[in-house]
Amino acid sequence: MFVDSHCHLDFPDYTGRLDAVQAEMAEAGVDRALCISTTLERFPDVHALAMAHDNLWATVGVHPDNEGVQEPTVEDLVRLAALPRVVGIGETGLDYYRLEGRTVADMAWQRDRFAVHIQAARLTGLPLVVHTRSSAEDTVAVLRSEGQGTVRGVFHCFTESEAVARQALDMGFYISFSGILTFKNAQALRDVARFVPLERCLIETDSPYLAPVPHRGKTNSPAYVAHVARQLAELKGVNPEEVGRVTSRNFEDLFSRVCAH
Repeated sequence: MFVDSHCHLDFPDYTGRLDAVQAEMAEAGVDRALCISTTLERFPDVHALAMAHDNLWATVGVHPDNEGVQEPTVEDLVRLAALPRVVGIGETGLDYYRLEGRTVADMAWQRDRFAVHIQAARLTGLPLVVHTRSSAEDTVAVLRSEGQGTVRGVFHCFTESEAVARQALDMGFYISFSGILTFKNAQALRDVARFVPLERCLIETDSPYLAPVPHRGKTNSPAYVAHVARQLAELKGVNPEEVGRVTSRNFEDLFSRVCAH
C-alpha cells in the first residue's frame, strides 16, 4: 500500500536486521522501498540490497555533503545506472548548511558534482533524487541551467518554502515529505504540504534519520513511512489508503524502471 521512496538500508544501523526490517514493513503495509546511494564506495552494498530483495530498488550517486570520497564522472554514473534494479540518479544536489568558514563561492565543487549527476540523468533518462539544504536558490538555478527542461526527479525530504515548492513543481519535479511532517515545530512545512497537489507527492523516511512521531528519537525504519502517510492524509482531508494509492502511483510514474523489473 505504501512506498518508502528514500531510505539508507546499507547503513550500519541495519546490519543483521534486514529480515526484521522487512517483517516490520510487511506488517505496516509498506510494499516497497528505494535504497539511496550516497557514495560510489558504498554503491555495491546498496545495489546488493536491491538484487537480494524483490521489493527493494537502488539509485546511484554521491551525496553533496560527502567529501574525501571518489568523485563521480558522468561515465561512472551512466555505467552503474545500467545495472539491473537501478532506477534513479542520486542522491545529489547542494548543501550549504555546514560551510565551516567557507563561502558559497567555495562550494563550486558541489555545483560541479551536481552538474555531473544532471548530465548523467539526461543521458540515461533516469530521474534525479535531489537533496537541497540552505541552498535552494542555487539548486534550482543549476537544475534549470544543466537540465535544460529535460530532467525529471524528486526534491527529497522537502523542508523548503512554498515558493521553492512552486519552482520545483514548475520544473516537473515531484516533492517528497518525510517524518519531519509530523514534528511539532513543522507547521510551516505542513502548510507547504497542503499546497502541493497529492498527485505530485511522494512519501519517505530517509531512514535511519528523522523518525516520525511517535518514534521520534529512535532509529527510523521504512515501516514508519505509514506515519508520514497518515499525517499527509490528515492535511489533504483523505484517508491514508488514498495517500498510499496515489503516492505509489506517483513513485511508479517517476521511477518507471520499477515496473520494468
